[in-house]
Amino acid sequence: MMKRYVYINDDESSNDLYRDNRISNRKYTLLNFLPKNLWEQFSRFMNQYFLLIACLQLWPLITPVNPASTWGPLIFIFAVSATKEAWDDYNRYLSDKKANEKEVWVVRQGTRKIIQAQDIHVGNLVWLRENDEVPCDLVLIGTSDPQGICYIETSALDGETDLKTRVIPSACMGIDFDLLNKIKGVIECPRPDRDIRRFDANVRLFPPFIDNDVCPLTIKNTILQSCYLRNTEWVCGVAVYTGNETKLGMSRGVPEPKLTAMDAMIDKLTGAIFVFQIVVVVVLGIAGNVWKDSEARKLWYVQHPDEGPWYELLVIPLRFELLCSIMIPISIKVSLDLVKSLYAKFIDWDYEMIDRETAIPSHATNTAISEDLGQVEYILTDKTGTLTENKMIFRRCCISGIFYGNESGDALKDTKLLNAVASSSPDVIRFLTIMAICNTVVPTRSKCGNILYKAQSQDEDALVNAAAYLHMVFVNKNANILEVQFNGLLLRYELLDTLEFTSERKRMSVVVKDCQNGKIVLLSKGADEAILPYAYAGQQTRTFIEAVDQYAQLGLRTLCMAWRELEEDEYREWAFMFKEANSLLVDREWRLAEVCQRLERNLEILGVTAIEDRLQDGVPETIETLRRAGINFWMLTGDKQNTAIQIALLCNFISPEPKGQLLLIDGKTEDEVCRSLERVVLTMKTTTSEPKDVAFVVDGWALEIALKNYRRAFTELAILSRTAICCRVTPSQKAQLVELLKSCDYRTLAIGDGGNDVRMIQQADIGVGISGREGLQAARAADYSIGKFRFLKRLILVHGRYSYNRTAFLSQYSFYKSLLICFIQISFSFISGVSGTSLFNSVSLMAYNVFYTSIPVLVSVLDKDLSEETVMQHPQILFYCQAGRLLNPSTFAGWFGRSLFHAVVVFVISIHAYANEKSEMVEVSMVALSGCIWLQAFVVTLETNSFTMLQHIAIWGNLAAFYVINWIFSGIPSSGMYTIMFRLCRQPSYWITIFLIIGVGMGPLLAIKYFRYTYRPSKINTLQQAERLGGPIMSLKNIEPQPRPIEKEVSPLSITQPKNRNTVYEPLLSESPSATRRSGASFDFFQMQPSYSRNCKDN
Repeated sequence: MMKRYVYINDDESSNDLYRDNRISNRKYTLLNFLPKNLWEQFSRFMNQYFLLIACLQLWPLITPVNPASTWGPLIFIFAVSATKEAWDDYNRYLSDKKANEKEVWVVRQGTRKIIQAQDIHVGNLVWLRENDEVPCDLVLIGTSDPQGICYIETSALDGETDLKTRVIPSACMGIDFDLLNKIKGVIECPRPDRDIRRFDANVRLFPPFIDNDVCPLTIKNTILQSCYLRNTEWVCGVAVYTGNETKLGMSRGVPEPKLTAMDAMIDKLTGAIFVFQIVVVVVLGIAGNVWKDSEARKLWYVQHPDEGPWYELLVIPLRFELLCSIMIPISIKVSLDLVKSLYAKFIDWDYEMIDRETAIPSHATNTAISEDLGQVEYILTDKTGTLTENKMIFRRCCISGIFYGNESGDALKDTKLLNAVASSSPDVIRFLTIMAICNTVVPTRSKCGNILYKAQSQDEDALVNAAAYLHMVFVNKNANILEVQFNGLLLRYELLDTLEFTSERKRMSVVVKDCQNGKIVLLSKGADEAILPYAYAGQQTRTFIEAVDQYAQLGLRTLCMAWRELEEDEYREWAFMFKEANSLLVDREWRLAEVCQRLERNLEILGVTAIEDRLQDGVPETIETLRRAGINFWMLTGDKQNTAIQIALLCNFISPEPKGQLLLIDGKTEDEVCRSLERVVLTMKTTTSEPKDVAFVVDGWALEIALKNYRRAFTELAILSRTAICCRVTPSQKAQLVELLKSCDYRTLAIGDGGNDVRMIQQADIGVGISGREGLQAARAADYSIGKFRFLKRLILVHGRYSYNRTAFLSQYSFYKSLLICFIQISFSFISGVSGTSLFNSVSLMAYNVFYTSIPVLVSVLDKDLSEETVMQHPQILFYCQAGRLLNPSTFAGWFGRSLFHAVVVFVISIHAYANEKSEMVEVSMVALSGCIWLQAFVVTLETNSFTMLQHIAIWGNLAAFYVINWIFSGIPSSGMYTIMFRLCRQPSYWITIFLIIGVGMGPLLAIKYFRYTYRPSKINTLQQAERLGGPIMSLKNIEPQPRPIEKEVSPLSITQPKNRNTVYEPLLSESPSATRRSGASFDFFQMQPSYSRNCKDN
């Protein structure tokens, strides 16, 4: 790993080595904007295609229309996109300018002076005052607080609103204020990275401050760019990372775009149309050349040279390519981007999705994937803070085998515990001491003198407050001295070392020296599997195991408490290794874990705590509703198995016996996991006459083995099971499970609230973050953020479903209107010698796509096929979206046929109506164009389910605007349409022709729709009819041929009961001794799936 050496307060050494603090988030400059933006736009295949068409139209020999008919829309679309990019980049420039020109105090030549933030260099000493924003990444060397502590707000960095504490390195403790400007030294740190939770570095101060002793640095010794200094008069820090090399700057970037299922389908359909277009061009090109060489020679009025140029055979095919290029609508990308932005705004504006408790609204960060919400098949959810409130309440405990709080449900009110505290029971005192000081909590005083605790963990906050309630009050933290007051007696402890919590170790410890007797003790707390196995030889832990199981069965979070007295020699030897590991720049975390393991053993287990984290309001109802919508749920949690099972029961993830069945995957070795996995898969495939709600449970260790060695079998299980509970999983495993389901072509949604959920959220097709007590880090990384889990129901059923329906109509209608005009052009070629001549003039073609047909369809974003209330009451109708019923090759073929039918109707009626008239071809062209506009107005009306005034104005106002515009052009002699519309509107034959086109074109569509509504109504049609009649809406139990529930295909197997299995859970686990195997014929899972099921891809 490359290192960076930062020389403190040296004005020359770092200036040339590292960049200054100028921030630049701009994407373009004045010089490169035009070429770079054009390059980006032309990197898309669609834009390359239309540019090629536009260039071909510049060749006069082949172009059937004015090049402006293509260049105009193309330039307009490019200009809109470029203008948006320029505006966004200009705003970024203004933001950068404001940050770069902010004034800050730095030390230059030993004195403090004011400079602009952009002139800060690595190694400079920067002084900040209260409420100042941190201009770059700093290592603290001084603070106004005597304890060397400062408070920062990191909401702009990670979204967490609670103040965090930062502390100066031990090497800088005690340096006078006047000497800080003269400090010299060197910081050895890694190259810039984006990890805001880690900073493994060392500092060495030069004499006379300290005699070259190496002092380790961690992230707690830094304050990062964009944070704010709070509740601290001043701080002084050394700039280590500046400009775009700060951790925030390195984290900036454009995330990989997510492709929705509908976008993928639209791309496939576009490809099919392109192939069809090429076939048409080739066929008509050949036909045109054949006609020219045979029939054209017989016509005296057709000029035909004896010998043409070598490329003459390409002229007619290229003409048809230009005529047929309109098959792919040039405006579809802009139209979809616009309506998707509106979908996102509808989510932002939804008053029903504002959390009344916190006033937090829902927000769509990603504006491009709203329709994917309507096609979600799997939801993977975190537990703590996502399903629960993340408000930790101390409920019960077990100390030295004695249970407290079992009867009252509140240990803090248990007289046995209160008496034990009053009598100063040694075990209780040690237990409470661990609760009070084995943490990273910082006690502060409010203005009225009350003690307030600043905790980075809700669990630690609950424990330290519970200890205070039981008279073990953590009153002060002065440098490394911890002061605790117990029953009026002040106890002091010297904090020697902190062994921090990590998700791998699952425990934390502190080494303290009891100032009362001089003894050194290790205090530890953590998960049961991280504490109980390290009890000293001979200690009986069965009572603690039973306590953990009992509390977990109640859905409570458990922590085990332990301690050990250390000999001075033992501690001194270990402290040397700990300091050495803490000074490493490479593999520091791994080495620290190894060193900590040496000390955290031979522990005396003192007891177990049980903390309650209540479910959020509406969680069970939300999960039940979404499961009725056909969505499968997986819970991914770091909690222990029994706790997760209880929460799953409370949340309606699974049903209790006799309706519910849990299948357990466990094991510590590959063979054990393999046998367990085979057993569960076999059970899933075994039929039973008794329906059950079946789920499987797996812990992190077994999951790791399964994903590494038995991925295909686990993938098969994932397909078979609709519900899963994954316990003790790490953030990386969460992301792996999302990727596994995506590999099976399922649409996944991941939801979480903390930083450990970010990888899962970013990996999923749709990421949803909850703006909760753990901050906004998950919400900022997500595509959507909501205040509470219950809003997920409305997000999917209302916004997701409406977005899918509207996008399906808009995309297919865009192709319909383009194919309609193209088929009319092709029809005209058969009466014009297959020469590739255009029936329509250039102005009409340009206005047709950009104006005449775009505005009415854009207001389809307001259409609702069913009311929101009906959608929420009948979630089963989401099936139509999940199965892709509204946009697929079959529905597209219907729109394709409709465009062909309407093209024939318009062309035949227009031509025959004016066949005996002494009319110009431009009149026939205008009649055909008028017929197209009228037909499309009625098509939009027919396909609209609910009307608003804006929709009426868009549809019929646009029709009126068509006539107004053409009347204006008819009054311009040079327009090529002089007097045309004036003459047509005075002719009865024109209006009769339009009436015939509408009648013949819309008649069959109305008849088909009437037949479907009357004789073969879908369940949605039934609900629509009930809404219109105002009567009661029937229950929709069998809305469509849903996938046959997995639970109907499962029977339990007789499996050996694992050791230490609590009998309370025997009915829920397939390993229950009471479970008996029922014989039954095996079945093929894929044969029982409906037509829309996806097959698993090879892994």
